[in-house]
Amino acid sequence: MAGKEAVPPERIDEALAALPDWRLDDGGLVTVFKTPTAAAALELIAAVGRLAEDLNHHPDLDWRYNRVFIRYTSHDAGGQVTERDLAAAAGSSEAAAAAGAVAEPAKYAPGR
Repeated sequence: MAGKEAVPPERIDEALAALPDWRLDDGGLVTVFKTPTAAAALELIAAVGRLAEDLNHHPDLDWRYNRVFIRYTSHDAGGQVTERDLAAAAGSSEAAAAAGAVAEPAKYAPGR
């Protein structure tokens, strides 16, 4: 299956330049989206869930009232970033924009 190989660091840097909602943290792509309401956060989670099913690639999610923490990494690639992660991050950013969310990638710290 395509996309299971880890992408080289220079490809990640290139992709992150086009994905300002995301940052690299401990081998994965991470962000937090702040939504206008808790209900909007749930709508975003549902949209990310649909995307995950479409891509057959599921993120780690943490919901805290109006914030949704998302982490993409590929366990079958040794916990590294693959093209699947990059595609999923881009799709999640589109879903977040549609939900009226604002990205706060520097605030990624699930469980807080």
